[in-house]
Amino acid sequence: LTSKMANHIISQTEDLADSLLRNLRPALRPMAHACLLSTFVEDGLRMMFQYGDQASYMNRAWNCGFFLAGLFVFLNCTIQLGASVCVLLRFQTRKAICGLIFIVLLQSLAYHALWDIHFFMKNLSVMGGLVLLYAETFDSQKNMFAGVPDYAPKDATSSYQLVGRVLIVLMYMSLVRFDSAIRFVADVLGLILVSLVMIGFKAKLSALLLVAVLLVENLTLNAFWFETAASIRDFRRYDFFQTLSVIGGLLLVVALGPGGLSVDEHKKQW
Repeated sequence: LTSKMANHIISQTEDLADSLLRNLRPALRPMAHACLLSTFVEDGLRMMFQYGDQASYMNRAWNCGFFLAGLFVFLNCTIQLGASVCVLLRFQTRKAICGLIFIVLLQSLAYHALWDIHFFMKNLSVMGGLVLLYAETFDSQKNMFAGVPDYAPKDATSSYQLVGRVLIVLMYMSLVRFDSAIRFVADVLGLILVSLVMIGFKAKLSALLLVAVLLVENLTLNAFWFETAASIRDFRRYDFFQTLSVIGGLLLVVALGPGGLSVDEHKKQW
């Protein structure tokens, strides 16, 4: 009886999600792209308007001289803004995505994010979103040339989606705290959703539920617009846009599905 009730609830939830997605389908991918790229646009603009402060910080942190520090800031600003525009305009999309992945790796090294598990997980999740965006370019190419023989590497595309799914949910690991009974239940449920997205079982529904969870947490925990202290406001704003970027990656899972290397795909063959 309990199993039947659980299956009924899951079935009803999936029907509700499918109905919602049918209405949102035309806007789903643009929403995913906007969210995913938001952290790069925000960071690029911040570096552009705070060029001197950012260059001075890098010079102090690495003692590399103002020229190299300024070059670092210039490259970050130019690549982030330029690549984001290219992705939105669908111009040299794959090269632009590779440029953004390069920036994530470069910033991880420059800001010592490799040694901070919180920032490291978030950077990996943002990279996961970019990998999913890269996988989407094959789907877009297929739609553009409908009726033409499809030479896209299906195995490679499925592999990109698998890597992207695994990376995109790592950020949630850094949010797990288990510091209260309510938080314990919420984190356990979140970890179940994370696991389902990773293995690709009920992936669209699980990703959609994770989007809802992260959106609520982002608006409550990272409400930088209420902060008066500049340092705290900058930290909250950074977290807000990083989480928004991860939400964009999860929306791509919702839009594209989990790909060939997933339980959902294999269930179709059973």
